[in-house]
Amino acid sequence: MSVKQAAARDQRRKMMLEEPMLRVIPKVALPMIVSSLIDSIYNLADTFFVSQIGTNATAAVAINDSLMMFLRAISMGFALGAASYISRLMGAKQDDKASRVGTSTLFIGVIFSMCFGLFCLAFRSPIVDLLGVTADAKPYSMDYSFWILLAAPFTTAELIMNQLLRSEGSTTFAMIGMVSGCFLNIILDPIFINVMGWEVAGAAGATALSKVFSVIVLAYPFVKHHTMLDISLKNFKPDREGAAEVARMGVPAFLRMSLMSVGGIITNNVAKGFGTAVLAGISVANKLYRFVSATIMGFSQGFGPVAGFCWGARKYKRVREAFNTTCLIGIVAGGILGALMFIFARNLIALFNSEANETMFIIGSLKIRALCLVLIPHEIVMITSNLYQSLGRPIGNLVLSLSRQLIFLIPMVLILPNVFPAFGLPGEYGLAIAQAASDLFAFLFLALPLVVYMFKKIGHLEDGAEPPFSSVSKK
Repeated sequence: MSVKQAAARDQRRKMMLEEPMLRVIPKVALPMIVSSLIDSIYNLADTFFVSQIGTNATAAVAINDSLMMFLRAISMGFALGAASYISRLMGAKQDDKASRVGTSTLFIGVIFSMCFGLFCLAFRSPIVDLLGVTADAKPYSMDYSFWILLAAPFTTAELIMNQLLRSEGSTTFAMIGMVSGCFLNIILDPIFINVMGWEVAGAAGATALSKVFSVIVLAYPFVKHHTMLDISLKNFKPDREGAAEVARMGVPAFLRMSLMSVGGIITNNVAKGFGTAVLAGISVANKLYRFVSATIMGFSQGFGPVAGFCWGARKYKRVREAFNTTCLIGIVAGGILGALMFIFARNLIALFNSEANETMFIIGSLKIRALCLVLIPHEIVMITSNLYQSLGRPIGNLVLSLSRQLIFLIPMVLILPNVFPAFGLPGEYGLAIAQAASDLFAFLFLALPLVVYMFKKIGHLEDGAEPPFSSVSKK
């Protein structure tokens, strides 16, 4: 390592362990917020340009969102599992081991996702049917899924490298990689869809090429050794301990996101019974809300590396301060963004409703407004989940990962559409508020008790003391 690289590493570690939290959290979180927003823009860009074709095309792209979410679940399982462990290793100054973990996770993750993509390509038609596609939207959905599955290895490489950069605090590099791909996607969408006449397949092709470009940009700082982590073939040394630690935190992340896919599939199949317009309205509302919640998620993810660094260095006071600061910033931001989105919900749906379908307006606006009412409680759930993940506590993270999609959402999706007609209300209204009800229950019955429990464990700890539970090995 050069003197310049060593100095940069020390400066980054000093930032994570010593600078005021009101400066560190925004500094680390801002690139993550941008990255999260960019990820949402990918979906919104495709949906916006495709929506000009018609409601069936809009529904088709929305249907594939569940497939993309499952692919992301696989990728983020590897990525977040490695990121949590690497942050704690680097906080404990075990940088060489962190590089081995990062390299092994990247290579294995890419190979795994390539196999998954090829498998899904072989059974594409029944998989699209399982996702809840309507007969009118299926041809569009088949076209879109082909290119998304073909690009599966690049999607995984993009997400893992992005999280590796975040784990060491190099969030600017991570942001640049995501932003560059998003800009390319926005440029290519109208060219492929309208100029080339490829319609829905053009949107998917634009997204696939953008992922390839992002991977190239994200690889640059690793190749040029501008990072704390050394990602190279010489560090591809998988070992049982590292794999087990990545799995401990990666499995909850995978379950959380895969259950989002399962929840989406069940929601799509229920919505399909009410018609394509309801399906499109629900799906567009999800994408729009995800754009706003990405800001809150960025803050919670920015909190993660800081908390992991401080925990590994036994700076317990900073862990508590990081949690409180993140909650405060998130509550203020969530209140402002949620209020704006609540007010302009119908206007936002109109951007993706070229046929001015009134059912799509009603259902989409209702879902957005219901979600905005519980945006702050949902933020606390996300930050609490990141707290447990950052400290290497898989059980609490797993419980919160399961809560939003499995414990609460799926029952709400299946029950509320049948309960609402008993009160003289359309069943699709119950479907529209199911996610909001799930978020509220997850906050009240799981996140709050888990916060209280964790702070009873770490609230009294003095800096430098033995931790109440181990998070990294001593080797």
